[in-house]
Amino acid sequence: MSGGSSLTDTAPEARAVQIAALRALGPAGRARATFARNRLARELSKTGIRMRHPDYDEEQVRLALCRLLLGEKLFGEVYGDVEVEP
Repeated sequence: MSGGSSLTDTAPEARAVQIAALRALGPAGRARATFARNRLARELSKTGIRMRHPDYDEEQVRLALCRLLLGEKLFGEVYGDVEVEP
């Protein structure tokens, strides 16, 4: 892991602490942290979909998330003309 980009608002000392903490996690710990952040991002996206579409059931929320993640073209190829909006 390198020191990263100079385009950051994190102080160099704080960045050094972050890097040390990430190194201490090891590869498996970093992978777990990455997957946890990914799950959080998906849940936040689903919450936004539910707020915009309170009438959607869980399947419609799932499909709206798929539309958001896949993009219009691929979503259309996979799911046809399913009518959900992200």
